[in-house]
Amino acid sequence: MKDLILQFLPYIKGHKYKFIAAIGAGIVTALCTAFIAYLVKPVLDDVFSAKNAFMLVILPIVVIIAYFGKSTGMYIQSYLMNYIGLDIVRQIRNELLEHILSLEIDFFNKMRNGELIARITNDIEAVRNAVSNYIGDFARESVTFIALIFVIIYQSPKMAIFGIIIMGLSMIPVNIIAKKIKNRSKASMEQNSDITSKLNEIFNNAELIKASNSENIETKYFKEANFKFFRINMKVVQQNQLVNPLMEFLGAIIIAIIIYIGGNEVINDRMTTGEFFSFITALFMAYTPLKKLTSIYTGVQGAVAAGNRIIEILHREPTIKDGTKLINKNIESIKFSNVSLYYGDILALQNIDIDFKYNEIVVLKGKSGSGKSSIVNLILRLYTPTSGNITINNTPIKEYTQKSICDNIAIVTQRIFIFNDSIAANVAYGQEVDENKIIDALKQSFAYDFVKKLPDGIYTKLDEYGANLSGGQRQRIAIARAIYRNPKVLIFDEATSALDKNTEDSIKNTIELIKKDKIIIIIAHRPSTMELANKIIEIENGKIINKIAISK
Repeated sequence: MKDLILQFLPYIKGHKYKFIAAIGAGIVTALCTAFIAYLVKPVLDDVFSAKNAFMLVILPIVVIIAYFGKSTGMYIQSYLMNYIGLDIVRQIRNELLEHILSLEIDFFNKMRNGELIARITNDIEAVRNAVSNYIGDFARESVTFIALIFVIIYQSPKMAIFGIIIMGLSMIPVNIIAKKIKNRSKASMEQNSDITSKLNEIFNNAELIKASNSENIETKYFKEANFKFFRINMKVVQQNQLVNPLMEFLGAIIIAIIIYIGGNEVINDRMTTGEFFSFITALFMAYTPLKKLTSIYTGVQGAVAAGNRIIEILHREPTIKDGTKLINKNIESIKFSNVSLYYGDILALQNIDIDFKYNEIVVLKGKSGSGKSSIVNLILRLYTPTSGNITINNTPIKEYTQKSICDNIAIVTQRIFIFNDSIAANVAYGQEVDENKIIDALKQSFAYDFVKKLPDGIYTKLDEYGANLSGGQRQRIAIARAIYRNPKVLIFDEATSALDKNTEDSIKNTIELIKKDKIIIIIAHRPSTMELANKIIEIENGKIINKIAISK
């Protein structure tokens, strides 16, 4: 429990008054519970044995008040702790996503999408459950248990010693079980991440799976992963469900010993019947919070494991440190000087020297995997070079803020990103929506002819991944998005590959029109695209093998 509280103490601090009120309500509940156990003594001794008529009137009222206090305290505590838990989840989800998006692209290449989704959803939900239920219940049940122990000791110190010793010994096997549950809960979460990743992969590639008739292969793999998840969870269930029977058995031993000792005390007139039943009632009632505490202790292990997985990402520092300078003027040049890049142990670029200049169209030519996209990734500062220097306007690129770089550079790739939103929102993505600018961008990308025929025009909502558009239409929306931003550097990474010849020629005309105040970089294979170039750079195996300057 301490580990869980320490993990999320900064978030709990933001709700300190609600948290204190919730703990206070839990204490009221606990004290009322202990008082109810104590009331057994006056009920038996004063009402039934002494036949006290006054106590017969008073005690029922006191019982009602005690139960009202207990019920009210439980409600207040439950409401406040659920409020705190839900708000902490909101904060952590926001912070986690914000932090994840601040990390370098290499993090996303190494971490599966399903793994990230599982951490943002399932793991955080486990933490919410712990904060909403376990922390408040732990405080309430602890105070209840302690208060009832005081009642037990007050009634009979001698018998209390036996009960407390056996209760203490019962925690040894519970602690062993809890450690096993923590490890298996972590394994369960990791396997759940595998399942989520596989589902994400299946749904993203549904067309390929259907076209390849490979449903059986994917189903077989998923069933195996799902069965493994089932087996791990059954081991967790096995350990969890062992706790209650164990506590029941140990409780029976305690009760048997107490009945024997207490019976002797009553028979020998060293204890009244009321005192004995008050003692045994308090003992029975103390056993309930003890069982709950052991259940909380074992249950919280899963939340601690989930918390560790969340904290692991939150504590991950970006490897690419942000600069402080802004790009406040035209980008006159982007220069690579003896740049090399490794992806792990794999050489991607070697000794690259390129100078991209203002009002120039540069075509990067080469086979797939030759290093063209790696050059683009370095310009966008998605990676940092292993060696060499990259400058923008003679200033090292690392000195600029990432936001400033991205605000001034737009890219259109083969892989089209379409969001489940309107065409207008997709074109203006990341910027304010300006209807006239959107229409102008759509016209320049030759997308407006089909957009204006749609039921709601530019406000037509697109399906997830733009499934209700053709490949060429999606490509034109992506080009419109880049044009809308009016960037100083515009990059086309095989961006016209899905277009027909007429549309490609139209896009070429658009590029000619907008190039006058930009640097335009084109990755392409088609000879027709290369006609636009002022400079063609041929790359092979991460090296520049040819540079061709074209006079226009």
